[in-house]
Amino acid sequence: MKFSLNGKIVIVTGGGSGIGKAISMTFAQQGAKVHILDANQESSLNVVEEIKALGMDAFGYMCDVSNQENVTEVISEIAKNEVPDILVNNAGIAHVGNIEAVSEQDLDKLYNVNIKGIYNCTKSILPFMKKKGNGNILNIASVAASVGITDRFAYSMTKGAVLTMTYSIANDYINHGIRCNCISPGRVYTPFVDGFIKKNYPGREKEIFDKLSKTQPIGRMAEPQEVADLALFLCSDEAKFITGTDYPIDGGFIKLKG
Repeated sequence: MKFSLNGKIVIVTGGGSGIGKAISMTFAQQGAKVHILDANQESSLNVVEEIKALGMDAFGYMCDVSNQENVTEVISEIAKNEVPDILVNNAGIAHVGNIEAVSEQDLDKLYNVNIKGIYNCTKSILPFMKKKGNGNILNIASVAASVGITDRFAYSMTKGAVLTMTYSIANDYINHGIRCNCISPGRVYTPFVDGFIKKNYPGREKEIFDKLSKTQPIGRMAEPQEVADLALFLCSDEAKFITGTDYPIDGGFIKLKG
């Protein structure tokens, strides 16, 4: 079977909702044993139950990726029984505003989750992957890492760091048999989008949804499943010649928006 993850041990951060949930479900359906790390334990356990209802293995953990001690403890516990083959660094938070609208607290919060979170999880898992002699790390970046987007100063900063961390990790660990790539989604339709629009544009939900959809040349937002399918390819053996690469999935946003 193409793109099989049969027998693979996978960790997905932020796997309790949105893109992370789609990745967790897809990887499990392809035969992986999935460990979901999420700050919202209820969300992670709900996804675990959905996966188990399909007859597959999954485990959920409450984990704050910004807390190195917490991350090290959880990943070490997982690796005690079976060394993870794949780490998907998906956990992240958003922020709207230019540099003047970003408080120091906002900046620290985004740094701690979007940048330090990837640092913590990757640093914790690398010794196990090195000992095993192979591994696969996939980071979720954003089109905001590559192009200027209005009122996304802090978010763009963190996603730019995700992109360059990907290149650095891929270069430093290629001789250990460890691959590292990233995906840069454009706008993806998740519950977060509905909540954001409702909070900031009450009474104008349909208008704003249509406007946001049309910012992508293809005329709509991506579905979480489409991002999960790209993640599946990059984490499968069919992609074993690919490392140190960013894959936009953006409906033409980066290349065609002008």
